[in-house]
Amino acid sequence: MPIDFRKVIEENKEQFYQDLDQVMQVESVKGPSAKHAPFGRGPKEALETVMALAQKYGFKTAIVNDAVGYAQWGEGEDYIGVVGHLDVVPAGEGWSFPPFKLSKKDHRFYGRGILDNKGPILSCLFGLKLLKELNVPIKKPIRIIFGTDEESGSSDIPLYLSEEKAPQFGFTPDCKYPVVYGERGIVNYEILTAIPDNELTILGEFIGDQARDHVPDELSVTVNGEKISVIGKRAPSNAPELGKNAITLLAEKMVQEESISGKLSDYFAWVVRSLSEKHYGQGLGIDFSDIDSGKLMLTPYQLIKKEHQLALSVAVRYPVSVTESDVTEALENHLPPESQLKVIRRIKSSHFPKDDLNVQLLTEVYEKVTNLDGTPVTTTGATYARFVPNIVAFGPSFPGQKGIAHNKDEYMDEKDLLLNMEIYMHGMLKLVE
Repeated sequence: MPIDFRKVIEENKEQFYQDLDQVMQVESVKGPSAKHAPFGRGPKEALETVMALAQKYGFKTAIVNDAVGYAQWGEGEDYIGVVGHLDVVPAGEGWSFPPFKLSKKDHRFYGRGILDNKGPILSCLFGLKLLKELNVPIKKPIRIIFGTDEESGSSDIPLYLSEEKAPQFGFTPDCKYPVVYGERGIVNYEILTAIPDNELTILGEFIGDQARDHVPDELSVTVNGEKISVIGKRAPSNAPELGKNAITLLAEKMVQEESISGKLSDYFAWVVRSLSEKHYGQGLGIDFSDIDSGKLMLTPYQLIKKEHQLALSVAVRYPVSVTESDVTEALENHLPPESQLKVIRRIKSSHFPKDDLNVQLLTEVYEKVTNLDGTPVTTTGATYARFVPNIVAFGPSFPGQKGIAHNKDEYMDEKDLLLNMEIYMHGMLKLVE
């Protein structure tokens, strides 16, 4: 008789919430490198906390190069891997709940990392604990792998792979459902535009929370000593259409300023014309698209004043059939006068065969548990699937859920958190049967 995983999860969920809260309380934001803590003390503390839990659950554990830990059930060289991360982006401002704690209201959990990615990867660990306690038979080991630098470039993964074999197959619970077989290429540009000094001197410094992981929502600058401020709406940088970008909002105000003229005025007019609500690159001649991955995504995320120049940084996520050089060549033809284009970050696209047997197995699990269409998809996001061989992204967000991670009051509904655990238990078991 088949085991009712949903019932088992329901009977054990309170213990899961207690253990998850313990990990949520660690402020695992990247910090200065320290001895035995390459990405700062917060991420390392979170890793040690999880390893202690995994040992309590009875798993074999190890920490590799102070950067990545794992909990393993079963013996053997070839293993199925589930790869998530314990580092989180900074909390930011405006929370209704303590960011570094598991809070619950009206059947919804809140806290930094509840979705990205502590909640999902801990649900995999706890789900594996339940499978072990149920004594289900497995033919190869399952290893839950915990990274500590996913949000800042995934430089933890080479440290792991230098000591450990890559999984035979696996998934990362750090994206969306169904199975994600392709991830777009990412390139970040800095557009440096020369502005005459006599025009640039009337501007103060641009002040606001500007970082590549999100659409900026607040920005201010002084013009001839008078402060101009705008408030937009924050959103993840891979979903710019869900936000209101403070850079373009500020540019709209600057165009109306009578004291701004000449090349400075022309520059802000270019920003408005080329970037305001033009999330797919149509204002810059880079509106590429394809059937597999849809439209290119463009996000301006930082505007700063440099000597003799204004520097605008933009993130571009381009379709899997397009190359970085295609984007660069088109973009160079749509810059303001006296501008230079500089690549400051690049991540190639990734692609996994969507007809692979293991992809089909995860697809079957998803469809059986949820009764939803499991046709594999692509994403605008970047996950460990780009850096760890043989893995795909799988969950945790369900269709229609977007723009929650990296935002204030990051949340996950209780039913979705538990449904994820059920899907992952079935998925892990299916991959080792």
